[in-house]
Amino acid sequence: MNLIDATFQRLKVEGRKAFMPFLVAGDPDVEATVAAAELLAAAGATLIEVGFPYSDPIADGPVIQAAYTRALGRGLKLDDMLGCVARIAALPDVAGRVPVVAMVAYSLIHRRGPGRFLDQAKAAGASGLIVPDLPLEEARSLGPLAAERGLCLVQLVTPTTPEERARRIAAESTGFLYCVSVAGITGARDDLPPELLQRLAWLREQTDRPLCVGFGVSRPAQAQALRDHIDGVIVGSAIVRLLEAGKVDEVRELAEGLVAALA
Repeated sequence: MNLIDATFQRLKVEGRKAFMPFLVAGDPDVEATVAAAELLAAAGATLIEVGFPYSDPIADGPVIQAAYTRALGRGLKLDDMLGCVARIAALPDVAGRVPVVAMVAYSLIHRRGPGRFLDQAKAAGASGLIVPDLPLEEARSLGPLAAERGLCLVQLVTPTTPEERARRIAAESTGFLYCVSVAGITGARDDLPPELLQRLAWLREQTDRPLCVGFGVSRPAQAQALRDHIDGVIVGSAIVRLLEAGKVDEVRELAEGLVAALA
């Protein structure tokens, strides 16, 4: 069984929800990314998402875009990103317990070759991929290749995804369904849209896939408000911003607060 599936099954039995922090591979360097993953795993992260820097990100806001630019400006290459995943997946607090999910633009996969990239992602210890710029129709060719290697291919639904299309995406997503909370780009927000809970309730009726909310979640109070409606939250920009400022203790405090809110 894929580690993502096993993790959500365990959390369901325990009555807990997943906290999935997002890190940018290689910002400010690979050593720092691995150290941040180790800290977050020790604080209770249940999955770790690793963003692969790309020059033309699709939906990332200014905080993550800037992190991608910094990493690429220091000469980070695709093999370095895969190596970062491998080091995180091998951490004592991660190996065999915390799934590592790669957020990667399809351009990087295509350039390497889908089969070869998936082989390398699997060898690095990734449990799944999120490919935000891959439409459902194109995912139907990548999904089986990922499944052959025991990898999940997580897909996204947004507030503007038509209902019939959202049903098809939910049916074909594996691991979990990434529920984008707002129309727009990533970034910490003071308030989540009031219609989000209604949308989550509708999605819950369409699929038995775990529902994980990302884009905008940045505080324990938001996670607590979502807790009874989701299976996990994804927190990116708030963590990336703190790491950029070197506020490691605040990253730990935020992680611990989010874990407690989702317990």
